[in-house]
Amino acid sequence: MTPAAPRKPRTGGRPPGPAGRQKSRPPVPQNARAIALDAVRRVIDEGGYSNLVIPGSLARSTLDQRDRAFAADMAYGTIRHLRSLDWAIDQRASRSVSRMTSNVRDVLRLGAFQLLFGGVAPHAAVMETVNLASPRERGFANAVLRRLADDPPAWPEGSADDDIAIRSGMAPWAVRELRALLGDEAEEAAMAFAERGSLCLRTNLCTTSVEELTAALETAGHESRPAPLDPDCLLLDGGEPASFPGWDQGWFAVQDQASAVVVRLLDPQAGERILDACAGPGGKASMAACLVGPTGHVFAGDIHPRRAGLVKRSASRLRMENVSAFAQDITVRAVRGPFDRVLVDAPCSGLGSARRRPELLWRGKKEDPTKLALQQVEIAATASDLLKPGGRLVYAVCTFPRAETDAAADALLRHRPDLVPEATVGPSGEALRHRIWPHKSGGDGMFIAAFRKRD
Repeated sequence: MTPAAPRKPRTGGRPPGPAGRQKSRPPVPQNARAIALDAVRRVIDEGGYSNLVIPGSLARSTLDQRDRAFAADMAYGTIRHLRSLDWAIDQRASRSVSRMTSNVRDVLRLGAFQLLFGGVAPHAAVMETVNLASPRERGFANAVLRRLADDPPAWPEGSADDDIAIRSGMAPWAVRELRALLGDEAEEAAMAFAERGSLCLRTNLCTTSVEELTAALETAGHESRPAPLDPDCLLLDGGEPASFPGWDQGWFAVQDQASAVVVRLLDPQAGERILDACAGPGGKASMAACLVGPTGHVFAGDIHPRRAGLVKRSASRLRMENVSAFAQDITVRAVRGPFDRVLVDAPCSGLGSARRRPELLWRGKKEDPTKLALQQVEIAATASDLLKPGGRLVYAVCTFPRAETDAAADALLRHRPDLVPEATVGPSGEALRHRIWPHKSGGDGMFIAAFRKRD
């Protein structure tokens, strides 16, 4: 499922936080930098989600295709490099970023991204961006951006967590987690999480073939390449999936290759009954539905009615009639078992998907993984009640902190002595638990563990 914030209320309704607010705002001028700045403010200052805010802002704009791409690059890039940009601004400004007004702070961030990462000509980056500041702060913004253009600061070269955090944009506490897991590979991994991920399409083999989809994309001018983790996935450098050939015919789902691996390790078989306990937005449920075929069935629940609706729409577009999507809190249980296999792709800190939602690099707090782990274990333990004896439960999270991964899997075994670890064959061979890293495979960061219910 899409990386989620801490556990949602069981009463349903909108997810908590700014993404669910209806807030009036003045109209945004129709130029690329103004639209990018508005999106940056909504994500950084108001807590919005970049994967919703930025596409929505662009869809409402009157920009042509070239300016839309420029605005998206500036918005995503500014959010992705936030920590680096703030550090650089602090080196050249007369007062710290924390003491600036939100208006000039975000203007400087947008301008600094263009100068330090965006490859934009300095005169254009400075002049056009300064005009977005309030009249009384334009002089200050102009002075800071000109200093950054004339004398960009050298990035810290140390190996401390804070130094890596500035270079990569990832929160220091997350860098420490990477160091504990990967040792000397920590910086390489942090930099990979901070990169923009490729667009990944999973071929829907129930409607077409990989070869047919590849040919159709090529004919339409979209070059694709095989994904290393899953044979049905194709990688592209970008584009609007809804405009690709085969979208209306359900030829493909937009789904990361690491997410496809989760379903492979669940290993649905023809005719089986599958429960996807945290199914939104529905990519894994539809993939499982194709694997179980018309004689099988996938029950896809999500605590939010809106996300359950996304599952239903996704299954409909992909021609998966054997998916039942519904809103439920799995700890209350709205369905009856037993199921042959149960998937718990639990709400998590989402650091593994930061390449597509870059605010996840810095938004989370170091205590979040421990709090989330309690909910993850509760969900998995309750879902296992619905698993038939001998059936397989797969626990997955698109993140890497130990509290949400190995510690959560260990806690699940303590809570449910009727579950035993089960070895599965993943990208690195057979193992009881698998970790997928972007710097090694190019996919999202993912943790996957399989369990068998005792007969």
